[in-house]
Amino acid sequence: MTSGRKLKIGITCYPSVGGSGILASALGEELARRGHEVHFISYERPFRLPVNEPRLFFHPVVINNYGLFKYPDYTLPLSVKMAEVSLAHKLDVLHVHYAVPHATAAMLARSMLSVEKQPRVVTTLHGTDTTLLGCDPGYGPAIHHALTHSNAVTVVSDFLKTETQRVLGFAGPIDVIHNFFEPRTPQRSREQVRQELGLRDETLIFHSSNLRPPKRIDLLLQTAARIRTRESFKLLILAGGSFAPFVDEAKRLGVEDRLIIRENVPDIEDYLQAADLGLFTSESESFCLSILEAMCFACPSVAPRVGGIPEVVPDQASGLLVPFGDIEKHVRAVESLIQDADLRTRLGRAAQKRARDLFSAESIVPRYEALYARVCG
Repeated sequence: MTSGRKLKIGITCYPSVGGSGILASALGEELARRGHEVHFISYERPFRLPVNEPRLFFHPVVINNYGLFKYPDYTLPLSVKMAEVSLAHKLDVLHVHYAVPHATAAMLARSMLSVEKQPRVVTTLHGTDTTLLGCDPGYGPAIHHALTHSNAVTVVSDFLKTETQRVLGFAGPIDVIHNFFEPRTPQRSREQVRQELGLRDETLIFHSSNLRPPKRIDLLLQTAARIRTRESFKLLILAGGSFAPFVDEAKRLGVEDRLIIRENVPDIEDYLQAADLGLFTSESESFCLSILEAMCFACPSVAPRVGGIPEVVPDQASGLLVPFGDIEKHVRAVESLIQDADLRTRLGRAAQKRARDLFSAESIVPRYEALYARVCG
């Protein structure tokens, strides 16, 4: 445990599979291990949040579907639950991941409490609240208001800081605190997992994402279809959603026999240790936590040079970066790693060292603790 004052911290995130929820869950775990009391507030228990851990609590938000509303409302019940938990547990900080609706709900929750009982609000932006919703006139002003009234704003990359300033016109202070990943011990050996996947000597290419449009699964499948040594690889897709919408495209490209699909996998470490290289084709990424997860297991990635990815992966040093949408360059980069085991090993070891040095819990979590201490005075 760390020295200094132990805080009571509320965390709200999207509980579904995605980088922001995974990061928020891991942060809550690490804070609880360091002696802080952590309360998660959301409509479901976050995807990877463990049960029965000391100082780690979950408070569900009940959403009623009243006929009065055309769509069920989440922001108001969330704000009421935030105020309720803040009051009952004397929270020092509400740390919200994503501005909409979490930061806006936190502002409303805080206004429900007397001044001396109001927690500080820390808002962490993960990407689409700036790059997508920030451009929408129906959301942008609300996001700007939430950021302006937060006690601190953090982003996961320098790229996202610049975009937040540009898109939202936000001139307040922004702390860049990168994502981190602290892998759990795999429950099975590499050999056991590869046997379960039906692998022999094939190179296992790894992809993990929520399969949403910016991840460009169409380009991922096209890349796999053009790899010339077809029998030399299998592509494992750890899907944070249903892969069903992409089945027909995989069949059309004739690549379905090269795919292994696993949906909503909580024990991602088992599969990461079995992978040889990662493949990503996103059109936009503020950080790309999946690349970092692979790096922790000495697995280098081929990825597009977009957004915050170059902050995670220096090209030719711990992975290979190519222009977005250039399928042929993706293919050539993947083939070079399939064919050159020494190159794969060199890049993988460098990736693993970079992950330990820059993106570990030991490196990142104390920065959040210092931020909380600062906003709490």
